[in-house]
Amino acid sequence: MSPEDPIAKHFRLAHAQAAALRKLGLATIRELLYHFPARYEAQGSESSTRELVAGTKVTLYGTLSKLKAKKLWKSRRAITEGWFEDATGRVKCMWFNQPYIASYVSDGSFVRLAGTVGGSEKSPYIANPEFEVVPPGSGPAGGGGTCRRPAGLFEKIPTHGSGLRQNVGAKNSVIPVYPESRGITSLWFYHAIRRVCGSGAHKNIEDPIPENIRKKYHLPDLATALLYIHTPEKKGHAEAARKRFAFEEIFIMQTVRAQERALNDSQTPFRISDGGAHAEKFLESISFPPTRAQSRAIADILKDFSGAHPMARLLEGDVGSGKTLVAAAVSYAVISNRRTFPRESATVPHSSASLQVAYMAPTEILATQHFQSFIEYFRHLPINIALITGSGCWKFPSKVARGKPTAISRTQLLKWVENGEIAMVVGTHALIQKSVKFQNLALAIVDEQHRFGVNQRKALIRRTDAVVPHFLSMTATPIPRTLALTLYGDLDISVLDELPPGRAKVTTKIIKKEQRSEAYESVRRELAVGRQAFVVCPRIEEPDPEKMNALQARSAKAEAKHLQKDVFPEFKVGLLHGTMAQKEKDNCMQDFVSGKIQILVATSVVEVGINVPNATVMMVEGAERFGLAQLHQLRGRIMRSSHPPHCFLLPETFGQVSSKRLKALEKNDDGFKLAEADLETRGAGDLLGRRQWGISDIGMEALKNPRLIQAAREEAFALVREDPALEKHQELAARAAMVSRALHSE
Repeated sequence: MSPEDPIAKHFRLAHAQAAALRKLGLATIRELLYHFPARYEAQGSESSTRELVAGTKVTLYGTLSKLKAKKLWKSRRAITEGWFEDATGRVKCMWFNQPYIASYVSDGSFVRLAGTVGGSEKSPYIANPEFEVVPPGSGPAGGGGTCRRPAGLFEKIPTHGSGLRQNVGAKNSVIPVYPESRGITSLWFYHAIRRVCGSGAHKNIEDPIPENIRKKYHLPDLATALLYIHTPEKKGHAEAARKRFAFEEIFIMQTVRAQERALNDSQTPFRISDGGAHAEKFLESISFPPTRAQSRAIADILKDFSGAHPMARLLEGDVGSGKTLVAAAVSYAVISNRRTFPRESATVPHSSASLQVAYMAPTEILATQHFQSFIEYFRHLPINIALITGSGCWKFPSKVARGKPTAISRTQLLKWVENGEIAMVVGTHALIQKSVKFQNLALAIVDEQHRFGVNQRKALIRRTDAVVPHFLSMTATPIPRTLALTLYGDLDISVLDELPPGRAKVTTKIIKKEQRSEAYESVRRELAVGRQAFVVCPRIEEPDPEKMNALQARSAKAEAKHLQKDVFPEFKVGLLHGTMAQKEKDNCMQDFVSGKIQILVATSVVEVGINVPNATVMMVEGAERFGLAQLHQLRGRIMRSSHPPHCFLLPETFGQVSSKRLKALEKNDDGFKLAEADLETRGAGDLLGRRQWGISDIGMEALKNPRLIQAAREEAFALVREDPALEKHQELAARAAMVSRALHSE
């Protein structure tokens, strides 16, 4: 069979099985081979039917016969029954909801069968056992041979044909367990993949990792690795194969990033002259000095501005580390430059125009807040600033309201942006609409960039002429280095690893159910001296009463009513969530900022960027439902002033894993250390959205291996420098193109 053949061509699939394979994204033999086991189970001790003990795992050698599929009389549940027989006796075998088993093996075939004994001593049976056809004579008395145990990623291990038994029916000590979907079982994959490997189809797939790289890191070739991972004779074989496929996945993703970076570096940027002098002038105009980390980041960006290619940089900073100040300083350096055009140019009405900056935020609340921040930074400077969102447009300074922004028509704003009169434009997704045209967009900044799709980010820096804007991506979500190198391999990275002076240290406490009243009293004391509080809930609405057992988490709507009526009647309680109309959101936030609302009950919509220095209390209901990074972001909302902040975590359940995570937050306020802990306990998908990046379970495992990530990155970038179009590496080119399409699909 060919790796590109449809699975259905070689397997008789029931409707439910075909649907399950589609749900898992498996259509071809190649894709089936890349459906790796989720885990492995050790086989039981080799035994005989005469020695069966209920509850024990056993491995038996003998014949399987009289398999017959039927339905149980009462439940109509599908069941396949058969008899296993060896020299000492026989035992009944049953497979539930697996009618295809009867067609998988010829009557009287010699098999190795592994499973758990059920029933009683007098009437034992084996339910849902794993089995495979093996040559007669295999088993305890038949030898079967052994294979050399593979070592770690960077140690030499046997490759195809050297030390690995190619017989798929060879004796294995572990059994693969595959990810399932409704309608298809692990056992189906177990036998289907064995049939594929038995046909030799796994040998017909070209290896995307070049041979010289495999030899350098002692990685098995693809055919060998597929056998290692699907038919391991020992656990060590599977571990070696998973490391090889982890390297493969990261290597291909890094190849895509290397190609993207090469494309970026081939383009012509806007040149920013005297950037250092302009940034220094801006920093002298504010009332506080930058931190050393901010100064380093500004220097990194200004150096990029003078380079031969457009900047592509990620600015990563913990909560409250001052990314907006960095953005303001480098934006001023850009805006202070003018682009000169030839006097004979017919397309430009004047000989020069100010360079422009676009700043895109993921929500209207955050965009509006940044608009206000830039007004404060640039209030004393001759800079026109605009805000464009789905709700409307505003401009500063105003000709009708001195010192305040004014609402203007969208048509007028777009005209001023296109002719260059507006130097800085802040906005949401509205910035990437085709109607928004810049005259001289020299710098594009994307805040909390992981909340945007790849195409949305690229749309902001789309080419309007031969010159390409510099690109600065910012995130307040601390990212472990291995993850940053993988997901943002096309970007240089600057890190803000210190907080501005004067910020009070946060106190975090896990609140058990019996301590809730004490937490409320702590909140009341803060409110009594004029402070404010956030209460964050994991859901908006109460669940359907009939489904209450499925989810007991408190809802924002119900909690707001409860707090206002029963707990804090003397204070004003507000409500904010994502399904509210934008005007309602704006009014609610304005009331909270002005102090009219003392307690704001919200969903995680307040996670990023909300800046209310007077808020010193954060209560998180159902805290176990949030990732560590997300909880740290929420906690960051109250780390905005010199007033001591208090964060109360109120979990609904307190299991072993959630307890470990929440205690890590209780003891640590360093976002980067917490991100590493989150990667260890929950995986990268909880940090940045697994679906967006399409990283598999094996890829996730690789993120915990810095040596592997660095090796894959170095090899990918070196290969792309030598062969930019991957003309000499066709299989790698095909795989990289597939990954690139997945990353760019919206």
